[in-house]
Amino acid sequence: MPNKLGEFTVTPWEVKGEVDYDKLIREFGTTPITDELIERIAKFTGDVHPFLRRKIFFSHRDLNWILDRYEAGEKFFLYTGRGPSGHTHMGHLVPWIFTQYLQEKFGAELYFQMTDDEKFLHNSELSLDTTVGFTYENALDVIACGFDPEKTFIFSDIEYAKTIYDIAVKIAKHITFSTAKAVFGFENSTNIGMIFFPAIQAVPCFLPSVLKGKNVPCLIPAAIDQDPYWRGVAREVAPKLGFYKPAQIHSKFIPGLGQGGKMSASEPETAIFTVDPPELVHSKIMRSFTGGRSTIQEQREKGGIPEICPVYRYYEILLKDDKDVREVYCRCREGELLCGEDKLRLSEVVQTFLKEHQRKREEAKKTLEKFMVRD
Repeated sequence: MPNKLGEFTVTPWEVKGEVDYDKLIREFGTTPITDELIERIAKFTGDVHPFLRRKIFFSHRDLNWILDRYEAGEKFFLYTGRGPSGHTHMGHLVPWIFTQYLQEKFGAELYFQMTDDEKFLHNSELSLDTTVGFTYENALDVIACGFDPEKTFIFSDIEYAKTIYDIAVKIAKHITFSTAKAVFGFENSTNIGMIFFPAIQAVPCFLPSVLKGKNVPCLIPAAIDQDPYWRGVAREVAPKLGFYKPAQIHSKFIPGLGQGGKMSASEPETAIFTVDPPELVHSKIMRSFTGGRSTIQEQREKGGIPEICPVYRYYEILLKDDKDVREVYCRCREGELLCGEDKLRLSEVVQTFLKEHQRKREEAKKTLEKFMVRD
């Protein structure tokens, strides 16, 4: 199975180990984002987003094609989503923050899919009422990222089923079980809802084209673990249904505060949730794994290893000035910065970010209905 990669694992439901992104690009067959491509994007946006400069978004499919279409006067739409199995954590926010930037710069509509059906089918401990409830909790975090209510359409698969099912069955007719099994690793014990679900997740790639009665290019900003849904289903089916293949731009995983793997709600002690109070945020960060040495003396002599340090990765996400990020890196590498003081600073940075996000999240309750679409 192509997403089991020896020393690390990347599937739509699990990420484990230290991910080798160069190897992941080769195995998934994606294309690295080059400096030349970043420069081309900047011609349209007028600037370069920090997530591009810092290679947090690192890989793509057909991004040049999307820009070709846009340059020819054909607007594209954005599609991303969330599997609502619990509260939103900071790892989820990274693709959404970048998606909001793309919406603002390109004037693009966003179709945001809440896969409450998948989370119910995949997790035996979650009821359907629970996953639908988290759809609305997570939607507040989406809205808090600053999306345009006139151009953003958030939907629950359960509550928008009448609209999306018609497209889903047309997709499903062209996907054999052997293909789904090869792409996703389904087994005989897999419930048939999960086997059908990839057709549901492919629907938003074509939904605006159906609603508008014309082909509309699609760009999907998402973490690369979700790539199999579009690589193995949507892009294969698109020509058969007369649609454009969806383009993609992939982000790296945001690590948890432990050692290895992405931030995950299944390990709450290593995840920072958007609803966490300040004292809990501080406690989690102060207990986090770092790239530091075992003693202060060794840290001073050899320096730390920021490349494996989740504390440093958060600076890459949250600090606006590249000089500040570089300073943290150099001071860690040279042994000037000790892990304790590094954690204290990060705690302040994260709490400041979350205070503002939580304010916007509370405000989002007033506008939630402007964003939600239902049958």
